[in-house]
Amino acid sequence: MMNSIQPIRAVVVDRNHPDRLVLQEVSPPVPLPHEAIVRVAAFSLNRGEIRRSLTAESGWRPGWDFAGTIEIAAADGSGFPVGTRVVGFLLAGAWAERVTVATTAIAALPDSVDFATASTLPVAGLTALMALERGGLLLGKSVLITGASGGVGYFACQLAAQAGAIVTAQVRRQEQVAFLQAIGIDRVIVGEQFASFAPYDLALDSIGGTVLPAVLETLAIDGTCVMFGATAEAEITFNASKFYSKGGLNLYGFILFHELKKRAVSEGLATLVKQVAAGALVPHIDVTAPWTEIATVAQQLTDRRFMGKAVLVL
Repeated sequence: MMNSIQPIRAVVVDRNHPDRLVLQEVSPPVPLPHEAIVRVAAFSLNRGEIRRSLTAESGWRPGWDFAGTIEIAAADGSGFPVGTRVVGFLLAGAWAERVTVATTAIAALPDSVDFATASTLPVAGLTALMALERGGLLLGKSVLITGASGGVGYFACQLAAQAGAIVTAQVRRQEQVAFLQAIGIDRVIVGEQFASFAPYDLALDSIGGTVLPAVLETLAIDGTCVMFGATAEAEITFNASKFYSKGGLNLYGFILFHELKKRAVSEGLATLVKQVAAGALVPHIDVTAPWTEIATVAQQLTDRRFMGKAVLVL
């Protein structure tokens, strides 16, 4: 068991350092009764937390996704015992040697699921899972997923297919087509040719710009578009008449942090872990590096130098 007095190392924003994201010693975690202390083995990066670090004040600690081992169980008896391998989610500060986490925000890992794989699940996996749930029962439904080569899109394609949907994936470049075909997605659109496989009962969009209006026009009657980002452009113009006159269309604004106020994180994480353990959900990890390379890998992610997830190991 660790000495609770000793400081730990964590990734911290330092606006005076050229790398901005640096390893520093910080105070050790002090859990509340419903929290466990987890010794972190790996964490994955998301563009959202990297963007936040660019404007954050010095001392702010980024990090949402992590996987590791419970070192001190929750004092109130909830959660898992010491030694349990877990994956978890925090609102901030997950990129550290040890973290405190509510027992409702972790799920146990079977031995068949390694820490690196598990660490990719929380933000990208939960976003994909919960966004797809807005479409209800997906069996036999036509589902469009834009930005399908990204972390969320790649998970969403697999989860939708496992639910029995007819999946259409959209990518930006021709060389990304094979990336989706390798996981059994045969309907792949390059660019904005959405009419090719329309209409769609459910669409997930994270691009915005000119993509969202095109997607809205290809929805089926009573169809739903779940928008969870706007990487191209946030200011969007669309034909309102075509939207409301089709009948029963829905445009849902999705942000994971709001959705997680409605349910325990552990529920969704447990579902994702089961899918991974069964081989039905396969994360694509392009970069694995020691966490001392946080600044370099964060910049590579920002510059979109790879398609899959980046995982840093401690």
